[in-house]
Formats: sequence, structure tokens, C-alpha cells
Amino acid sequence: MSTDSDEIIPDEQIHLLDELQNLLEKQIELARQGNINEIEVLSKQASSLVGEIARSGVLESSEFKSQREELRKLYQDLCLALTAQQAETAEELSRVRKGKKTIATYRDNI
Repeated sequence: MSTDSDEIIPDEQIHLLDELQNLLEKQIELARQGNINEIEVLSKQASSLVGEIARSGVLESSEFKSQREELRKLYQDLCLALTAQQAETAEELSRVRKGKKTIATYRDNI
């Protein structure tokens, strides 16, 4: 026997999972573009969704195994993209520091 509330809950759960997946995909794209500020904004939304999903227990269900795996993969991709961006930023910062030292050396020798 099925009630209307039984049908609504899975739809809401699917919506939460889809929304989280979309946010992760957007964050990955933004990380590849180097837009860290926007990632931070989206991470607050994602964190809120993760809390709702955790409270609902939806990912514990075997019927959502494929979504759980997809979210895990997207999260790993996001971590990799952020790590690559961090390495690129560190490299740029190193170049800036070397440039500043060079300018300071020239200035001191003039």
C-alpha cells in the first residue's frame, strides 16, 4: 500500500542528490577556470545539501548506490581540480616572489 507521502519523500531525496551533483559539477568547472571565490560560495550550498542528505539517510539505501558512486567520483574530481589549482597558484606565487626579489636587488644596486 502506497501513500502520497511515500512517493514525495523519494522525489525530494532524488532532487537533493541531483542538486548536489549539479553543485559539484559547477565547482569542478570553476576550479578548472581558477574561480576559487565562486567555489567557496557554492561549497556553502553544497555543505547544506550534504547535511540534509545525511539526515535523510538516502545514500544508505541500495537503490541510490549509483548516485552515491557518482557523487564520490565528482568529489574526488573536485579535490583533484582544487589540488591542481593550488599547485598552479603556488607556482605563480613563487614567480612573483622571485620577481620582487629581482626588482629589490636591482633597486639596491642602482
